[in-house]
Amino acid sequence: MVNKLQDLPHKRFNPLTGEWILVSPHRTKRPWQGRQESTQTNVLPGYDPKCYLCPGNVRNQGATNPDYKDVFVFDNDFPSLLEDSVNEFCDQDELFQVEPESGICRVVCFSPRHDLTLSRMNPGAVRKVVDIWCDQFTELSARKDIGYVQIFENRGDIMGCSNPHPHCQVWATRSIPTIPANEDIRQEKYLREKDQCLLCRYVERELQSGERIVFENDSFVALVPFWAVWPFETMLLPKVHMGAITDMNDSQKKDLAEALVRMGIRFDNLFETSFPYSMGIHQRPARENSGDHWHWHIHYYPPLLRSATVRKFMVGFEMMGMPQRDITAEQSAKRLRDLPEIHFQDWDV
Repeated sequence: MVNKLQDLPHKRFNPLTGEWILVSPHRTKRPWQGRQESTQTNVLPGYDPKCYLCPGNVRNQGATNPDYKDVFVFDNDFPSLLEDSVNEFCDQDELFQVEPESGICRVVCFSPRHDLTLSRMNPGAVRKVVDIWCDQFTELSARKDIGYVQIFENRGDIMGCSNPHPHCQVWATRSIPTIPANEDIRQEKYLREKDQCLLCRYVERELQSGERIVFENDSFVALVPFWAVWPFETMLLPKVHMGAITDMNDSQKKDLAEALVRMGIRFDNLFETSFPYSMGIHQRPARENSGDHWHWHIHYYPPLLRSATVRKFMVGFEMMGMPQRDITAEQSAKRLRDLPEIHFQDWDV
């Protein structure tokens, strides 16, 4: 079936969100005279005395970073959420509803090195990042005032990243945010109706077909989802059923670190640039110990489309009608799958 869809417009269903996307592969032939993004050409130093995330430097609110040697976590100096917020509901008019929202925002620096990314770190160093993610989820999800823990990374200034120093963020919210809440409902419904985990079934089917697989190791598979919206959107999924990252054993954490590095290298090699993306972990809500329907996973949403300077814009029909993509998921997966796993900056070494 899929072979017949590589050149003709069609819709695909996302079972995690219940939404459809429009796929228009014939549009890849259209000329592009629109906006060109600039590429990062400056070489970053290993230490930047003006960077508020580098070891020993003073942050904007006056705190001084310790002389950290690997991973460093601190409360965000400019948090989007506060532990003490408004405590009033407004639901008397259904058109003007307000609910309180509180929470905690933290920053996780991956490395003291200012010039690294996950793709340029070794798996052993990335494993320490994975351990911190698990520690943060354990600590924050145990709190009575926290309903969900969202871990995410924005990489690249076109993704809104305000500092190139390698880091991610942890936002722990009182309520479950809209997107994971929707995934929660969809996965619970699938398990209830099919008596099987949605993503266990999905991984099984993808491994059988191999059409959208990018790579795999003993514990994880990287793939372009059948319903991908962004040109090189990718998911990283555990091969076995797990509701949260804290369910991983030591071997699986090691495999996740390796997979994060391999995925980052393939992204960078695609257009031979430091590949921008938003990456995030979706997992069971806090205190939801009986969430058997949850199969945790990582989403990568990269914006680049044709080159390091041409990006996908979510405008027009995407804003007014439904998401739309040009290149098919199978074509994206093949391009990523065919790339080497030696970083392009090391090709001449």
